[in-house]
This record gives sequence, C-alpha cells and structure tokens, in this order.
Amino acid sequence: MKLAQICGTIASDEKRHEAAYTKIMDKLFVIDPDGAVLALADMMRKRITMPSHLMYDGCDDNIYSHLSAVVQRLGVYTAKDYADVLEFLVGRWKVKNLTGLSAEGRRAQDYVCGLVPKIRMLEERASERAKEALTIPFSWIYDRQVKL
Repeated sequence: MKLAQICGTIASDEKRHEAAYTKIMDKLFVIDPDGAVLALADMMRKRITMPSHLMYDGCDDNIYSHLSAVVQRLGVYTAKDYADVLEFLVGRWKVKNLTGLSAEGRRAQDYVCGLVPKIRMLEERASERAKEALTIPFSWIYDRQVKL
C-alpha cells in the first residue's frame, strides 16, 4: 500500500469518527443540554490527548512536545486550527444559547464559551515565542537540527 493510500485511509477513518461524535453530541444537546455541556466542559478540562503523546524514540524524553512545536511552527496543525474546530462545534451545538441549565451547567457553559478566545490568545503568544525557538537534533532524522 502506498503512503498516499494509507493517509487517505486514515483521513477517511478520522472523518467517520468526527461525523459519529458530532452527531451523537447533536442529539445529546437536544435531549439533555445540561448533561451535554457538563460532559463537554469536563472533556475540555481534561484536554484531549493524542495517542502519539506516548511516542518515544529511545533518545528524547520530550519528543512529542518537540514534534508538536515543529508541527505548530510549520502550520500543519496549529492552535488556530484547534480554536477553529472548537468554535465551529460550540456554534453548531448552540452552546452559548442553551437555557434551563443548572448552576453547574451554566458554569460549564461559560467555561466552554470562553475557551476559543483563550486559545486564540495563547496562539498569538506562541507565535511570538516561535520567533525565538530553539534548534535541537531529532534522532529519528539522523540528528538533523530542527527549529522548534
């Protein structure tokens, strides 16, 4: 199987996951808006962790954070992308307009609705810090120096 086919298969699989989770949450926000916003806030507080955070190259204990910095700097997947996705979902589920929530649900609503501006502010700061980024060797590309 060629790399392009593998990437296409992975992308298709990810798209199906996205569609399933989005549709499930669509329904949850209709039948139990309080529970749905509490669950969303809980998930966002715990942060979504990619399985690749466990990767290790046998040399660099911080390989995932270093790779993440490179991916962000190159624009492959950025904090802006993350904020855009979250903004889309919060809008789709009309989180800002939910009514009849418990006190805890209203706090969760405020938290979730405040995340996008916070992420965008952090992205701006990260962009400024990226200008002063370190350069380190990546062992899995033969110790080639890569700017974080």
